[in-house]
Amino acid sequence: MEFMRRKMKTIVFLNALGTVIWCASPRCDPGDEFFGRFCKEPEPEKPKCVDIMMNYCDDMSYTHTMFPNILGHRTREEAELGPEYLLLSVVHNLLNGECTPDIRMLGCSVLLPRCEKEKVLKPCRSTCEAVRKNCRHAFEGIEMAWPYFLDCDRFFVSDQEGCYDPLEGLRVTQEEDQASIDNTFEEPHTVIQFSYQSNAQMNSILKKTAARCPEIATTYSIGRSVEGKDLLVIEFSNNPGVHELLEPEMKYIGNMHGNEVLGRQLLIYLTQYLCSEYLLGNQRIQSLINTTRIHILPSMNPDGYELAAAEVQGTNDPENEEAQNHYSWTLGRGNAQNIDLNRNFPDLTAVAYSRRRHRHFRSDHIPIPDAYWFDKVAPETYAVMKWIRSIPFVLSANFHGGELVVSYPYDLSKHPLEEKMFSPTPDEQVFKQIARTYADAHATMSGNNSERCGNFGSIGQDGIINGAKWYSFAGGMQDFNYLHTNCLEVTVELGCDKFPAEEELYTGWQDNKEALLTFMESVHRGIKGIVKDADGNGIKGAMISVRGIRHDITTAENGDYWRMLTAGIHIVTASAPGYTRAMKKIHLPARMQKAGRVDFVLQKAVVETDIEEDYNIPSMGTYERFDPYNQFERYAIREQNQNREERQEKPWWWSYFSRAHGSAPTWLLRID
Repeated sequence: MEFMRRKMKTIVFLNALGTVIWCASPRCDPGDEFFGRFCKEPEPEKPKCVDIMMNYCDDMSYTHTMFPNILGHRTREEAELGPEYLLLSVVHNLLNGECTPDIRMLGCSVLLPRCEKEKVLKPCRSTCEAVRKNCRHAFEGIEMAWPYFLDCDRFFVSDQEGCYDPLEGLRVTQEEDQASIDNTFEEPHTVIQFSYQSNAQMNSILKKTAARCPEIATTYSIGRSVEGKDLLVIEFSNNPGVHELLEPEMKYIGNMHGNEVLGRQLLIYLTQYLCSEYLLGNQRIQSLINTTRIHILPSMNPDGYELAAAEVQGTNDPENEEAQNHYSWTLGRGNAQNIDLNRNFPDLTAVAYSRRRHRHFRSDHIPIPDAYWFDKVAPETYAVMKWIRSIPFVLSANFHGGELVVSYPYDLSKHPLEEKMFSPTPDEQVFKQIARTYADAHATMSGNNSERCGNFGSIGQDGIINGAKWYSFAGGMQDFNYLHTNCLEVTVELGCDKFPAEEELYTGWQDNKEALLTFMESVHRGIKGIVKDADGNGIKGAMISVRGIRHDITTAENGDYWRMLTAGIHIVTASAPGYTRAMKKIHLPARMQKAGRVDFVLQKAVVETDIEEDYNIPSMGTYERFDPYNQFERYAIREQNQNREERQEKPWWWSYFSRAHGSAPTWLLRID
């Protein structure tokens, strides 16, 4: 009996002990309830506010955060090992100091969200959107996608949802710094960094400039180079992106030859100058931009520039004495296909010469010969041709290096056996006036004692020269502008050194700044007006002819036109198929500061035979026809894509992430 009592006590003790052990276990196994065993999972510990302990986020306006964070990182260690934090740690170097610390602090507000009273607060969407608007161009400049964790709609909330401004502390510091600057400088001024930029940095500057002056500037791409780089244009106007009635349009093109770089740099500086001076209230710049639509393409040949820049960098290496004597005058001149872009345009000059004896000969709007498309057309050339056909440009200059002179059409000698033969256009006097405008405003170009480089023979001492008299070549861009469109273009040679040292860039800017501005202002010389029908509707494509100048220009979409002319008396005629002609005698005084207004009203009429012939010269084709067999799209674009695939490499900044642990952030790679 005693034995049985001890046995029962032992069983009760073991059951009690088992119950204690069982319930002490943090884990419940399947089937516990079946055996009558009941236990309770311990409640997980609630997240608490913890101190911020990350070096690159220690300057936030708050001191506590919480894990898991908005991105799902469970611990500080996990967040520190992620590519998001790695990006924030190197973003200053990636963007060359631009938009930092704004980007870094915005990212920190997602990685380490603000924590108050054991509750996470999300950053404001409005702050994110403002930073994205001002800084997206910086990422595009280095060909990097906008980071996914800075998605304003995904990780940020509105003011109504109780957000906070993650840049609050930064704004206080910036206001203090600005107050200090305001007290230091009494007069505002434009600050330009006179140094060379990579293609990515150049595009970043253009986009940053447009973002700084959105009311007067915008950027757009006209196409891509062989290696896929954007041919980026920045436009200045009081209504950017829109052609305004009677507002003339002009363009500047730099770096057509990749190793001739001063023009590229001057145009980059010019964009910054125009934006800053407009904001500072410079009346001259404001008047220029408010009355003119200005297009600037700093680099027509970004691929060639990269090759030339790499070569020059090697020659400047003090430890590489052999390379210092190796730099070539031609390396990087052509594009990535080694095509000289200033020999790649259709040779319309030879076409014009061959038709000089025709009764109704015209040296304007000559169509592109079909045979041209069966040769190799560079994508850069194709892009520029489409560009200048799509906008009614009036005036243009393209910038080169190797001499100090302004050259004007024609570039091809009128006699095939004469290499240096004076070959004027019908607008010889107008071109001389245009060329002198730049040369005379330049610090040294037109002076009798100015240095001449002598690389292409004697060019005289007045700073301008007819191109064919200097040296003859076919397929040039300025001849194409003149013979295919309304645009009058000259070539500006900026000096003997094609790739000057950085310390010479400031001098180059000072020598050319006034000339750049004066040349743009000269687009307002001559006459302008509107050609309308009896009902007041503008007539597109009407011809404006000037007696004694066998070169007509045509009206734009809404019937407006611009005709550059020298001072004096001119007989001007407007005509169009299906309308009677209208003629006016005008007098342009010397030193006239703006274009004279000359409008025409044309009456409907039956087309006369002789007028019809003017518009249908035998074998001249139709001006509107462009790439008739789609040759470029069929062959050149395909080859361009193949070359791009062969050269496809990760961006230069990829090395920052390739050595990191874990998966590389492919979300930073742009998908075009």
